[in-house]
Amino acid sequence: MRKWFGGGDRSQRSAPGATQRPHKAASAKSASLRPQSARAVSYSTSPLLASKTPPWRSRFLVGLVGLAFAGLLGRALYVQVIGTEFYQKQGEARFVHTVELPASRGRINDRSGQVLAASVAVPSIWAIPKEVDEDPAKRRALAKILGISPAELERKLDPSTRFVWLRRQAEDQVAADIKALGLKGVFQDREYKRKYPEGEAAAHVVGFTNIEERGQEGIELAFQKALQGKDGSRSVVRDRLGRVVDEDVGERVPAANGRDIDLSIDSKVQFFAYQRIRDAVAEHKAKAGSVVVLDVLTGEVLALANYPSYNPTERKNLSGAQLRNRALTDIFEPGSTMKPFIAALALETGRVTPETTIQTAPGSIVITGSRITDAHPHGELSVAGVIQKSSNVGTVKMAMTMQPREMHEMFTAIGLGQRPQIDFPGAITGKLRPYKSWRPVEQATMSYGYGLSASLLQLARAYTVFARDGEVIPVTMLHQPGGEPVRGLKVFSPKTAYDVRQMLQAAAAPGGTAPLAMASGYSVGGKSGTAHKQEGKGYAGNKYRSWFVGLAPISKPRIIVAVMVDEPSNGVYYGGAVAGPVFSQVVSQSLRLLGVPTDLEVKPMIVASQSAGKPAAAQAVEESF
Repeated sequence: MRKWFGGGDRSQRSAPGATQRPHKAASAKSASLRPQSARAVSYSTSPLLASKTPPWRSRFLVGLVGLAFAGLLGRALYVQVIGTEFYQKQGEARFVHTVELPASRGRINDRSGQVLAASVAVPSIWAIPKEVDEDPAKRRALAKILGISPAELERKLDPSTRFVWLRRQAEDQVAADIKALGLKGVFQDREYKRKYPEGEAAAHVVGFTNIEERGQEGIELAFQKALQGKDGSRSVVRDRLGRVVDEDVGERVPAANGRDIDLSIDSKVQFFAYQRIRDAVAEHKAKAGSVVVLDVLTGEVLALANYPSYNPTERKNLSGAQLRNRALTDIFEPGSTMKPFIAALALETGRVTPETTIQTAPGSIVITGSRITDAHPHGELSVAGVIQKSSNVGTVKMAMTMQPREMHEMFTAIGLGQRPQIDFPGAITGKLRPYKSWRPVEQATMSYGYGLSASLLQLARAYTVFARDGEVIPVTMLHQPGGEPVRGLKVFSPKTAYDVRQMLQAAAAPGGTAPLAMASGYSVGGKSGTAHKQEGKGYAGNKYRSWFVGLAPISKPRIIVAVMVDEPSNGVYYGGAVAGPVFSQVVSQSLRLLGVPTDLEVKPMIVASQSAGKPAAAQAVEESF
């Protein structure tokens, strides 16, 4: 038994209670099959995992997570419920933009509805510089279309700038060419631009606006508030490129368009008057010229033309001489055109009658040491002859029988020394000194138009006193649809006004100073004027102003025309010869356009002299000035 138990199997058994150990070779083989990480870390022996986590730490972590969720919930509640208005405004500020709905500026029309100024929609080009395509070829093409150098375009497209206008109020062709480029970051909007169909002819009446359509001159400035209207607005959502992605946002406020202004100007009369004064300035190599045409019944200004002028639509390189509305802003000593008023005052006060004779020989008179002369000695003249021949001596003799106060009150009554009450910017007062400061020689020179000054519009208005039976009437630039005669201020009696009209008719006929003022088919009357221009404290010896102021038809006056030519330098400077022909042409054309019937047989304007066969101009008397 013992032998069996102790046989060959002994090596595979161990004694009771003995520890069984693996075979050394087998142990080495098993070790070689284990991963290296298993040998590096023993998780069962890690003190961190072996230790127990304190309960307070778990609770703290859970509390922090809960607190974070509570904060997020509170923030969401504040943003979406409590602070909604603020955040909506912030969002709108970034994406919602208020876009103006520009009011269309009112039109300016003439008395018959002909458009003198109107606004039309035109394209304007703008860009977001940092978004503009960097392609050099496309940028060069853009610069060429815009008419600027590539360097200038690059300055405009400075990336630090958020917005830039490339061309405001561009031509349609320019906008089309730019659109065809398909240049990224370049956009177009529509703006209003003012157009002036009558161009240079009505420029000084209508005026012009700046690029923002705000009036700068003329009627555009005088009626800025009425013409402008009130812009509306709407809200839109734009993307980051400035493109509108939603237009139906918020309340829409419609624009209130400006009011149309109907002027008293007749565009046909205006155009013809402009052409005639332009031609006269060129013919006499003059510096400038002006024409004013008034309606005797309503006081409406039918034409107010100046040369040089300008195109209100294209105003590059304009000079002050082009912009000046000389008929309103330039004042001058009116010269012999004042003589009919002295004769009227002498008639009105009973000092003379039209037939009263005045001795003008020897052709000069001395007043407190100063000699006043006529161009030629005339000897004895009637009061009517004094006006017809334009005698300084005869006029001074009538004036020196008057008190200075009488003359001053009469000058004031006809509007001298006062700003014209007309809805137009720049109308000037003129100069009329208080009568108490007049010296005798000054009273004498004022009687024939020196020592006081007036604008051409003031002078034209003053002559309404003869056309309206002694009333001087207010003038207006606005159309009076009814055509009813306006009421004026009574200065002279109808009899005095009639007598002076006859004198004016003789002055504008052969034997007077302005036969070239005669109009084909219509009886006319008026007074020429010529004066040396003031220069410093004295008068220039070879610089003159020439004018003619008159009315037609004499039988029933309908219009007054005043003409002024500044510095004629082509050898002729008398008012009858320089301004008279312009008056004649404007009167004939204006009366026909107004439908006034002729009151004379139409005859050729060149009337032969019986003695020498010379034209009517040879029969003109050289006026004294």
